[in-house]
Amino acid sequence: MSDYGKLLIIGSVNVDMILGVLDDLPRRGTEIMMSQSETRVGGNAANTALAFKAMGGHFQLVANIGADMLGEWVGTAFPENARRWTRSALATTLSVGLTHSDGERTFLTSPGHLTSFCLADVLVQTPARAGAGDVALLCSPFLSPLLLEEFDLLIADLRRRGYKLALDTGWPPQGWTAEIRARVAGWLHAVDHVLINEIEALAFSGCDRLEAALDYVGGLTGEGATVVIKRGPEGAMARRDGQTLSAAAPRVAVVDTIGAGDIFNAGYLHGHLCGEELQSCLRLGVEAASSAISTVPRRYGAAR
Repeated sequence: MSDYGKLLIIGSVNVDMILGVLDDLPRRGTEIMMSQSETRVGGNAANTALAFKAMGGHFQLVANIGADMLGEWVGTAFPENARRWTRSALATTLSVGLTHSDGERTFLTSPGHLTSFCLADVLVQTPARAGAGDVALLCSPFLSPLLLEEFDLLIADLRRRGYKLALDTGWPPQGWTAEIRARVAGWLHAVDHVLINEIEALAFSGCDRLEAALDYVGGLTGEGATVVIKRGPEGAMARRDGQTLSAAAPRVAVVDTIGAGDIFNAGYLHGHLCGEELQSCLRLGVEAASSAISTVPRRYGAAR
């Protein structure tokens, strides 16, 4: 790993319970057996951190956690970071992911400790000054309503501390309302890397073509910013300074797509922090996600 910079990852850390394969809801009051199950550390920020760690990257994971048995268990995956996490009086958030035979998945998630994650939790864990080249990745702010209320202040504070910013909005639970679209549009002028998936890009922009969505999102960002659209099995595409690039995804036998976008973020930003060109960053993101969704236990590609 070179000395280009460190990744500050801010977002959700929780417990994921993966069950499958299920294509039809069972009859109420009955019980069915699942052929696959796995309990693991999850959440947008944790997924990225696990992949980034496997790639040999330097990172700090900023989060909160429930003060319960599950919270203690989650902390064992990131012992150096967990000592800094704030403890919530609420139970640790649990997300049950139901996998389906077509590769899609459905989530059932408890609000839990994520609803108490706030600006003060983030700032008390964040270094006073960023190092040269450091990037802060903001993951799925809509999952933490208290942090969302002060998200503009968080962006401004991270900028003052010298961080470049990357943003993965995630899908807002309340949908892409006019109010939410306006809020996100207001954030983007300060963001250096916009990392969203195809469905999010189309819904946020109101466009029916990806090229038009790239134009729309790119028009809201500052000079030199990069807009990346993650396209699942179709790979990824990006726009920077009027140049559009793309990277194809290899055909793989899909095992589990949960967290694929988060893992793409890890590969892409790892490449960026190592000084790679944009085309290579896209390729590294696609390769990391493709490897993860097709391996058990998960592999994230070779470290660089």
